[in-house]
Amino acid sequence: MNAPNPLADRVFRARRVITPAGELAASVVVRSGRISDIAPYDAVPGARQIVEIPDDAALLPGLVDSHVHVNEPGRTEWEGFATATRAAAAGGVTTLIDMPLNSIPATVTVAALREKQNAAAAQCSIDVGFWGGAVGSNLADMGDLANAGVFGFKAFLLPSGVEEFCHLNSAQLEAAVRVVAELDALLIVHAEDPNVIDTAPAPHGRGYAEFLASRPAEAEIRAITTLIDLAERYDARVHILHLAAADALPMLSAARIRGVRITAETCPHYLSLCAEEIPDGATEFKCCPPIRDRVNQRNLWNGLRDNIVDCIVSDHSPSTVALKRAGDGDFGRAWGGIAGLQVGLPAVWTAAPDWVDLVDLARWMATGPADLVGLERKGRIAIGADADFCVFAPHEEFTVDAAELRHRNPISAYHGRTLRGVVRSTWLRGERITDGRPRGRLLQKRGIDE
Repeated sequence: MNAPNPLADRVFRARRVITPAGELAASVVVRSGRISDIAPYDAVPGARQIVEIPDDAALLPGLVDSHVHVNEPGRTEWEGFATATRAAAAGGVTTLIDMPLNSIPATVTVAALREKQNAAAAQCSIDVGFWGGAVGSNLADMGDLANAGVFGFKAFLLPSGVEEFCHLNSAQLEAAVRVVAELDALLIVHAEDPNVIDTAPAPHGRGYAEFLASRPAEAEIRAITTLIDLAERYDARVHILHLAAADALPMLSAARIRGVRITAETCPHYLSLCAEEIPDGATEFKCCPPIRDRVNQRNLWNGLRDNIVDCIVSDHSPSTVALKRAGDGDFGRAWGGIAGLQVGLPAVWTAAPDWVDLVDLARWMATGPADLVGLERKGRIAIGADADFCVFAPHEEFTVDAAELRHRNPISAYHGRTLRGVVRSTWLRGERITDGRPRGRLLQKRGIDE
């Protein structure tokens, strides 16, 4: 029998290693794609390669983005797995979970999931998993989707924007909550109340203020009230997607104190962009719920500080330039969605208050989303975890040029903005991600499909 090779595959040596226990100087040892040890900085184990991280950069865990619309198959001209995962890798993201809508077919059956997985196979630069959908027609089949490996189920309470993914009415929503409780699964919800939206002024024209009035904060608050009640009644796991209205934070906090199993995320655009700065006709800023004012933004940051908001994810929801510019800047006609997958980390870091450090960012943008979906080996620099890393230079600056971003269509709400923090390299299971052969794997809730 051959003796085991004493040499590690790689050792990543950095003065700033961001771990769940805090920041430390360390040598991170990698064997067979996983972290086998975290040694003192000066105690460098033998390895085939030593990767020295410059002192002006930090070694972060690879980010986990649990809210990405890839759109392939069916709307690949909006975005596809090759372009989305390259953009993700350029932004320090090593794992993403793909949303069940905007692709055709929507991921609401096992057959549609298999079609999505087949489209993704051999294209992905990073690891990719999949959400299932909860729509009125598939509530009896959600168990089959769960067994097929989806990470949970997405639902809308109002029209989704695409006809093949229907929203749930109140009776269907309650039925879906019962199902996820029985499955011990996770229901993730676009939380805006349709009745509030229906009675608000319809969006039209180039004025951002008019668009903002069409999606009032009360719509989020009313929907979240409903979801808290259902989660509490059925002891179900419910997650609030893309929280934009900070006024909902007190009720979320109170529910969690009572033991309700409800969590929430927010997005880089809500934390770094504000309504006061959005020009009329600038439909690249259109998303739902909308970007709200500066006071609301400050309170969202406080929600992160107070552990009411669990994670920060992109809600990367791209389209073609023509759809985004539809109506020549008419907010009522343009597609709603921010294409921010590549720049989320620097956008958040640039906007962060003084009390935020890199340990916070790693918790919100890596560990938190990984924990949400149950990926225990992702999103953390810890022994036994996958050796997924982001080398991040926190003091370096760059100016965003939409034409240079890696997602498919060259439009971005961050175009022309100078951001602080540069991703210098991204590593998946101990190997640097390049534009060569894609090495990403397809993830399932109950394991990894090689």
